[in-house]
Amino acid sequence: MAIPAAGSALLLIDVINDLAFEGSEALIEQAEAMATRLAALKRRASAAAVPCIYVNDNFGQWRADFRQTVAHCTAASSPGRRVSHRLKPKSTDYFVLKPKHSGFFGTPLDMLLEQMRVRRVVLSGIAGNVCVLFTANDAYMREYQLFAPSDCIVSNTEEENAHALRQIQSVMKGDLTASTRLEFRANRSRSSRRRR
Repeated sequence: MAIPAAGSALLLIDVINDLAFEGSEALIEQAEAMATRLAALKRRASAAAVPCIYVNDNFGQWRADFRQTVAHCTAASSPGRRVSHRLKPKSTDYFVLKPKHSGFFGTPLDMLLEQMRVRRVVLSGIAGNVCVLFTANDAYMREYQLFAPSDCIVSNTEEENAHALRQIQSVMKGDLTASTRLEFRANRSRSSRRRR
């Protein structure tokens, strides 16, 4: 599956996460495996000049900025440190802090995507049945084309994740092609098309 690089963005939802809550062990195990696949997808996106945007919870820390969130989530005491470390943002990446479940609610995400002329979003992250699903819903209502690589989204349970993915596919017309089968295709220039 080739996605045009121009007009696309990769959204990494709540992947910088301490995962410090009761009963998080199963989610951490899934998220660590997912982070390896997502890191590979992110490298391909970056190589194709597709913007990578971290859409991250602020965990109610209204005085913290994203750098502080990254530092907290990658600290040795953080249960989610391996996931956060594997997906640690680069200086060329973008970030949007969100106060609630959806990446669009109370954030400048829509404006950022509009400024970048993005009409196609690749959704990834934690948790599929909550923040990824709510963000997908709001993206769909704003008429973005949705891709949700099924191997780059995890939830507390496999059943909850499968339900969320079914909703994204059936209700929001999202494409669930696995990340290993996704490539970002550079748009050919008009002059190269004319030569054919």
